[in-house]
Amino acid sequence: MTFAQMVIALLLAFIGMVLLAPIYINLLQRLGFGKQIRTDGPQSHYGKAGTPTMGGMLVVGVVLFLAMALRIEDAGTLTPMLTLVGVGILGAIDDFVNVRTGIGMRGRWKLVWQTVVAILAAFYIWSHFNLTGINIPFVGQFVLAPELLIVFIAFVIVGTSNAVNLTDGLDGLAGGVLIFSFVAYLLISLVEIEDLKAAQPNLAIFCALVIGALMGFLWFNVHPAQIFMGDSGALSLGATLAVVATVNGQLPLLAVIGIVFFAVIMSVVLQVLSFRFLGRRIFRIAPLHHHFELIGWAEEKITLRFWIVAALAGLLGVSIFVTGVPGL
Repeated sequence: MTFAQMVIALLLAFIGMVLLAPIYINLLQRLGFGKQIRTDGPQSHYGKAGTPTMGGMLVVGVVLFLAMALRIEDAGTLTPMLTLVGVGILGAIDDFVNVRTGIGMRGRWKLVWQTVVAILAAFYIWSHFNLTGINIPFVGQFVLAPELLIVFIAFVIVGTSNAVNLTDGLDGLAGGVLIFSFVAYLLISLVEIEDLKAAQPNLAIFCALVIGALMGFLWFNVHPAQIFMGDSGALSLGATLAVVATVNGQLPLLAVIGIVFFAVIMSVVLQVLSFRFLGRRIFRIAPLHHHFELIGWAEEKITLRFWIVAALAGLLGVSIFVTGVPGL
């Protein structure tokens, strides 16, 4: 029955997005919620100025409404749902400030908000799932003191949130990559490991809702985009992805499943460190996808190639997980 419920959830979220998005886009246009483009980015993006942003709030709203309508709230879904709301509100404020000023919130205040939500989520997961460490593929469980474990989980949640936000720089890029990541964790949610991990059908249905909503969002976000995800979607969905990985007990696998996000945020880190200590840049511009733009790749080609990498990474991540499950 779970498979049918997942399909129904996915279809409901997709249909809801497709029906509501035109109304939402029109509302944002009337309110003047158009994206202001950074002047230090690729010049090809200047024509995107004025495109409605804050599309992530519609994704968040559809997912939460359907999650409550389908009554899937339990210990495994409550944390990602609250994370989606908590960080989504932060992102919405940032989108609003960007529309009005062209700058957005100060990075330090965003980081504080993200950290508070991440620590609360990590503490809730630790206390309700009796976590004692992290499960490393092919190695086993690495035991950590509760304080270190909570800090580590919170660090990954904040890092993933910002990594997805950095990836949201091309039409359809972040949304498509997120779909493959959530598909991987949906499959992992359905597997039960004796004495280690119980199957979590409600969490799988939650992932299906996110996947369906993102598919509906991509209907309007692929190039040329009619609406942008904005921080309200990128920050919240990135944090939620890390929370889902934690609830599944497979947080280290996020380095494989989310390799695109990891590569993007590391391109920024390496660029900053190289320029600060060596006085030169590694990439023409960071994040990574903009570097490929400047060397001549078309936007659609970059997006599709990153999607392909994300799909392969998802398959690899699930394969690594299954390999370590006795009897599968």
